Amino acid sequence: MKKHYTYLLLFLCVLAACKGNKTTASAEDLKSNLKGQTVLKAFSDTLLLDTFKVVLKGEKPANMTMNFRITAHDGSIIYQKDFKATDLLKNYASTLDLKKEAQQLEFMQQELKLFLDDENFLEPAVTENENPDQHTPDKDFYNELKRTGLNGFKYRLSNETEVYIAWSAQKKQVLPYYSCCK
Repeated sequence: MKKHYTYLLLFLCVLAACKGNKTTASAEDLKSNLKGQTVLKAFSDTLLLDTFKVVLKGEKPANMTMNFRITAHDGSIIYQKDFKATDLLKNYASTLDLKKEAQQLEFMQQELKLFLDDENFLEPAVTENENPDQHTPDKDFYNELKRTGLNGFKYRLSNETEVYIAWSAQKKQVLPYYSCCK
């Protein structure tokens, strides 16, 4: 009988140790995401590299923000956008099961990992044979991008909406040049 209690106690200790490791792994993932991801790409210049950085701030999805920033090669911040986790989660509620906090946290971590994916960097932003359509907010800027050959970047706001941005050499700022559905 004593032998059975020993095995039961040993099993419970192993189970407790496994659960403790899962919590630690999640905390480590969150700390890693707070550091964020950084990518260097030509954006405001065709030769010099700008810094793209995305960071998750906050501990729970209810107060979490994903901060996206582009810093030009000269050190100036040329674009900054904050995405509230609650807004992103609301935009995906109809297509994903995000009822539990753990699912929401996992979703936000996935969004962070995918945000600076290579497929989101468009080289060039607009090719010579592309033409503006009803989803182009500024046709003059679109044509400027054709002439300059500068690169673009796209990000998702929801399952259906993507925003395309690029540097306007004329206006010296980052502007959207396309926004549409997938």
